[in-house]
This record gives sequence, C-alpha cells and structure tokens, in this order.
Amino acid sequence: MANSIVSPPAYRQRQVLWIVLLLNVAIAVAFFATGTAGDSSALIANGLDNTSDSLVYAISLFAMSRSDKWKRIVANISGGLLLVFAAGILIDAVRRYYLGSEPLGPLMTSMALIAALVNGTCIWLLKRIEAPDVNVRAANTFSINDFISNGGILVAGGLVWWLGGNWPDLLVGVAVAGLAAWGGIEILRDAHREHHKAVHRGKWKQ
Repeated sequence: MANSIVSPPAYRQRQVLWIVLLLNVAIAVAFFATGTAGDSSALIANGLDNTSDSLVYAISLFAMSRSDKWKRIVANISGGLLLVFAAGILIDAVRRYYLGSEPLGPLMTSMALIAALVNGTCIWLLKRIEAPDVNVRAANTFSINDFISNGGILVAGGLVWWLGGNWPDLLVGVAVAGLAAWGGIEILRDAHREHHKAVHRGKWKQ
C-alpha cells in the first residue's frame, strides 16, 4: 500500500512530465504538417526530434514509480533513441541534397517562433522541479536542444527567404542531427555516472 503513495515532489514531477509530453506531441504534429507543406528538412527533423522526445517522456513516466535501476535503463534508451534519430536526419538531409527541395522560408520562420515559445515553456517547467532524477535531466536536455534548434530554423528560414536556395535548410537539418547526437551522448554519460554511483553505494553497504 505504501508503495502506491506518490509523494508531493514525485507527483509534481509526474505532472510536469505529462504537460511537457503533451506539448511535445502537439509541436511534433505541427512540425510534420508544416515541414511537409513547406518541403523543409529542418522542420521535419525537428518533428522527428519532438516525436522521439515524446516517446522518451512516456517511458520516463512509466519508470517514475520504479527503482533507480529502471530509471537508468530508461535514460539509456533515451540516449540511444537520440542517436538513432540523428542518423535518420542525416540520411534525410543527404536524400534532399541529391533529389533537391524547395523549402518555404516564411513558413519556417513562423513555425520556429511558435516552437521556441513552446520549448521555452517546457524548459521553465522542468527547471522548477526540485532534485531532478536522471530522466528529468534528460528531458531538460531535450528541451534545451529543441530550443537551440528553433533558433537555427529561424536563421535558416530567413536565409532561404532571402537567397532562395535550399542549403540553409539542409544545413540546419544536419546541425539538428549533430545536436541530437551530442544530447544522446550526454544522457548516456549521465546514466553511466548514476550507475557508477549505485555500484559504489552497494559496495559501501557491504
């Protein structure tokens, strides 16, 4: 019975993760819609990024009431998904480079501003969580990466609008992939550090 009781900090963390999850689902749908309509690699890249984030948030919510070992497993899954996502974006950017694309600059800049507002809200919510665990720290990494990516889309949209070429869009798509890969590596490192601490705590108890 005691295991089913959720403490106030845990309840707050769960509540914030649910809000961030729903915001990411909404913004992912918007990215896919505008990316398809605007033939933009950068927008679709961010749509895939937010989809990956949403999946990880859902897994993190599942792991919240589980042991620290479960939380570390989920963090490893999170980092791995970001690395897979990065590879997918690179493949899409190469495809668009050879087949060509005609991104719409005004649509890119408009979507970037909306997404920046949403991701800024997510960062603010996550920062308010006290004593965040490894998965909340991963969620914060995702949101910060997304916010930076939005700035890249904003610049790329302006350049596409001004120059009429697709290279700024492709460049940002590749940059988003690089940012995702970096975030994935950082999350895996964080999970490894948590595992290392747990092993040492176990040795001390013995």
